[in-house]
Amino acid sequence: MLFADVFLVHGSLCEPVALHSHFSHHLLCEKLMTAQVSEKLIYGGKEIPLFTNPLSLYLKQSGIAFKSPHTANWRGYVGTWEILEHEGVERLYLVGLSAHKTYEEILGLADVFPGCEKVFAHWFTGELRCPQGAQLKYRHMGYGSIYEYDLLMDFKQGVLVSKHARHNQVPEEQPIDPATIPPFLRKGQ
Repeated sequence: MLFADVFLVHGSLCEPVALHSHFSHHLLCEKLMTAQVSEKLIYGGKEIPLFTNPLSLYLKQSGIAFKSPHTANWRGYVGTWEILEHEGVERLYLVGLSAHKTYEEILGLADVFPGCEKVFAHWFTGELRCPQGAQLKYRHMGYGSIYEYDLLMDFKQGVLVSKHARHNQVPEEQPIDPATIPPFLRKGQ
């Protein structure tokens, strides 16, 4: 039996995961190594991909969980977000939701937040990453693909406090050191 403490990162939240077998390790690796469907962000009247999950902390604190419909959506939902300005202050709102209660049953925003057309993301403090431009490198892992640049926006309790663009380059490929590969993943072991 393999017991280890591993932390999965979902947006700005880390969750401990206990590994109990090689099979669990395989599932963890698959979870970490499958490119994920992005959230959506409407900003300046344009819809752009969002490589952050601002809803994850709210769901965790509320004890709400959704079912994964496939390996490209382990969180079980896709949120649509919008940054709206009022009196000079830009705030983050959840304006749409498609969440799997079961594989077949899909919930919308009104099912999770009854009576709300949009929800102010007061729980979110952290950075939103919106990839922009051409894809420079595909990585079959979470939101790991690299694009020409990222629009990075910092929020404090749902309020936009700063934003900037980060220009990216294709990283140099590092050779894999065979000694770092766990024995059970090595060929012939």
